[in-house]
Order: sequence, then structure tokens, then C-alpha cells
Amino acid sequence: MAIEKLLVANRGEIAVRIFRTARELGIGTVAVAPPDDRGALHTRAADETVAISSYLDSEEHIRAAKERGAGAIHPGYGFLAENPDFAEAVGAAGLLFVGPRPEALRLGGDKLEAKRIAAAADVPVVPAGEPDELGYPLMIKAAAGGGGRGMRVVRDPAELEDAVKAAKREAKAAFGDDRVFFERYVERPRHVEIQLLGDPERVISLGERECSIQRRHQKVLEESPALDSGLRHEMSAAAVRFAEQIGYSSAGTAEFMVDGRDFYFLELNGRIQVEHPVTELVADVDLVAEQLRIADGGPMEAGNTVLQGHAVEVRLYAEDPRSFLPQAGRLERLRLPRGIRVDAGVEEGDEVGVAYDPLFATLIAHGPTRDEAFARLRDALAETEVAGVTTNLPFLRWLVSHPAVLQGRTTTAFLTDYPPLSEPPLRLPEGPWEGAWRLNLPTPPPHSPPDVDEAAHLAGAAAGAEASALTAPMPGTVIQVLAAEGDRIAHRQPVLVLEAMKMETPLVAPFDATVKAVHVAEGDRVARNAVLVELDPAQ
Repeated sequence: MAIEKLLVANRGEIAVRIFRTARELGIGTVAVAPPDDRGALHTRAADETVAISSYLDSEEHIRAAKERGAGAIHPGYGFLAENPDFAEAVGAAGLLFVGPRPEALRLGGDKLEAKRIAAAADVPVVPAGEPDELGYPLMIKAAAGGGGRGMRVVRDPAELEDAVKAAKREAKAAFGDDRVFFERYVERPRHVEIQLLGDPERVISLGERECSIQRRHQKVLEESPALDSGLRHEMSAAAVRFAEQIGYSSAGTAEFMVDGRDFYFLELNGRIQVEHPVTELVADVDLVAEQLRIADGGPMEAGNTVLQGHAVEVRLYAEDPRSFLPQAGRLERLRLPRGIRVDAGVEEGDEVGVAYDPLFATLIAHGPTRDEAFARLRDALAETEVAGVTTNLPFLRWLVSHPAVLQGRTTTAFLTDYPPLSEPPLRLPEGPWEGAWRLNLPTPPPHSPPDVDEAAHLAGAAAGAEASALTAPMPGTVIQVLAAEGDRIAHRQPVLVLEAMKMETPLVAPFDATVKAVHVAEGDRVARNAVLVELDPAQ
């Protein structure tokens, strides 16, 4: 391989995982880190580290690569991974970009253009349009990226304006592009994605991953395989048709919504995914090695493959296991399991801050059958220990033992039907009892799965009931103050907006009140449980 040294323009577990494959291929590794992330695990895992001003500054990555003689840059996921301008700048600097061509990123990364191309390639798409045309509920989506950023479900026209503003702010912060669009919202679909791999000569499918269990439109459990052979063939063929239309190469993922045997193209993620280890285990392929071969000008070694056994992955987050509010602190104890694959971005003693994604490890189990894969993951989670930082570990243990999960009966509404850490049913409904049956009424629409917006409301209500104050349910940065001293505010009226780990969290009034005092300003960083606003309850 001509690549002798590789810079990874990312952090956390994905950077560490890319370094692992590079080392196996005899490639030198370069990490980058801004001032608030120096000393993180990915910098200790690389051969060399270069200080940069920000992960979002493309010129800084290029400077660092040239400074250390790295001939290639791998973007990982997030940050600049799907930014065609970054890919173009890397090539213009005489370096290899380990990912798709800029033109393919532009075509596939703009969700509106991607939907047009998909429809032209006879790939089914979810209807999009203006709110008045679509009706409610509808989904707001960022046009320039995914990962849950810039996404909102709107069920009432009165919520639309505020939801659009919040989605635009999140999209701008995450992707540098605040364009959003509207899509029909399907209440209880499955979320299934197809892993693609392409070189200049061909594009192939490496099977599917089921990703239906989500909170705030971000996945928490993924598994493969998940479809019968007929549906797998249809969806794979549709994904390959789309990828061929845009001249796609490298690893990428076509995401679909599945409703019965109908499926609809959602988007193409032009990067490696958090859940890529699931495919690596069932398809016996190293996707990072394939990316490096393709970037280096060689053909991929993988071919269309028969999936072997079953793999399941969960994401270990620094977040509350019920509310999913992000958490921070020092990992005083971290014991990760042996016997399964673990991709971790932290070690014991590391600090988990609020500036980056709360994901710090993925746990992936593989077995000859689905039951055995889940049993191995349950044992691994029982072995896992974390102290010093609140994590979703109790939630993950609950999740992989839940009867609906074990029977494969999950949709994107799973956490609505079964709230986190709730008592699992002794028996799941069967036959006619699965749907609505009382008085022959239609199935009621579920609310959106619990997310940090609702959790923050509950946290604010609890704090207000005790102290007539609105407190921070998590550490973060105040990005908007929406009320001033003396203002009269109504129950559930937004009072301020916190941002933590790249997600916005509106905090709302827990009751009708008058604002007694505001203790923060926009731009302030606050600790968990800090008093933000004092309230006088309305008489």
C-alpha cells in the first residue's frame, strides 16, 4: 500500500478504531486535538499528535497532515466526514481523502437532491413538501446532514415555527448549513440500512443492519441480519442503483424506512457509521482497510457475501438512563468486557466533557444465532462497570433483556411503547391484540420517543416544585435566554435553551409564573443543577 502515514480528522472511539487497522497495515498514524481535548485516548493511541484549533477547521487538518508528512486523511464520522468542500480541499493539497469523491458527497449529502436522484433511479422515497401539503405529523430534517442533528417531529401547526428555528440552529452548528426540509412522518416504521462499498468499477451491498431502537433520532442498538432474503435483495438492489447514479466509492450507508414489505429511501450517509462493526462481524470484512485500499487507487477485496451468524451492537453513552440527558465527569472506574468486540474512546481516569458527543464506547457481540449473540451481549453488559460518570448502562441491560427486543418486534416507537427502565410485560400481545382493539378504534398515534426536550421539562418541573426555580438538568452552554425579570410566563413556555454535546435542550416553565430573577446570559457555561432562573408561582 502506497499510504505510509495517515491522519485521522476525528476523535473518540472511531479514531482509535481507524488507528488499529492502520497499524495492522503498517501505516503510521497521526492524531489531532484542539486545546480542550489534548490528552484524550485517541491522542495516546496514535504514533504522533498535532495540536489544532478546532475539529471543524478543515485547513487545520490539512496543515497538520503536511506538517507531519501524512499522505492521507481519514475523516471518521461526524465533523467534516461528509463535507465535500473538505474532501476537495484535501485533494487540492495533494493528499488522499479516505472517503467518497467530492461530487458524490455533494449529490448524496444534500437530502433534497438525493431524494430526486433516488426517485429517478426507481428507488421509493418518503413524500416531501410544504407543511400544508403534507399535513401533520411531519418531520423537519436538515438538508446537509444526519445523525439526529436538525431533526424535529411536529404534530401541531402551532409548534412549527419554534421547531423550524431550533432545527435550523442545530443544523447550522453541526453542518454549517441551516437548510431544512419537511417530510411526511410515518409513526411506527422500522429503520433498516444497507451497507455499501464501492470502487471506481463497481458498487456492492454487504447486507443490512436493523437500527429501529432510537432516542432523539439517534440509534442505541443495531443488529444484522434483520431481513428475509427476498426483501434484502430488493433493498440492496435499490441502494446499489442509487449509489451507481452518483458514482459512489468507498464505504457508505443507504438508510431506509420499512413499513411491512414496503420500503422508502431516507438518505445516504457518505461515511463509515458508528455501527459498522456489526457488518464487519457478519460479513467478515474490515471496512476501514477497504476504504484505505480504495483511496489508494486499488480495487476493493470484498465481494457480495453471505452473512455469517448474527451480530448486535449497543452504544455506551454518558447520559442519564431514563431521560437520556448527557452527563459529564471523570471516569473513576471503567471495566469493559472481554470476550466480545469493544471499540472504546476512553480509558479509566479520562474526563468526559460536554463539548463532544456523549458516546464513548460500542459493545458488539457475534454468535452463530441471534439468541446466542444477545446472550453474549447480556453477559458482557453484566460484566461492564462504570463509576464517576452517569451512563446509560442500566438502560442497555434492560434493553437487551426486553421480550419485544428479543422477539425482534421493535419499531422506531419502541421507547414510546416501553419507556426506559419500565417493567417489561410478562407476555407480549398476540394476533388481534397487537393493534388497537378497544371499541374497534383506530391505532392511536404514539408521541415521539422520549428525548431530552421532554426530560428537561420533567427535570425543570421537579426542580421548580421544590425550589421555585429552573435548574440545569445537565452541564452545558446557554445559547438562548427567552425570558427576562418581571415577565409573566405560562406553563411549558420555553424560558431558555441549553446546548450540550451538540444537541439543543429547551427548558420550559414548570408552572404559570412570574420571572423573579435570571442568573445566566447567552454564552454562559453552567454546571448540572445550577440555578438558572428563579420563579414566583402564579397565584
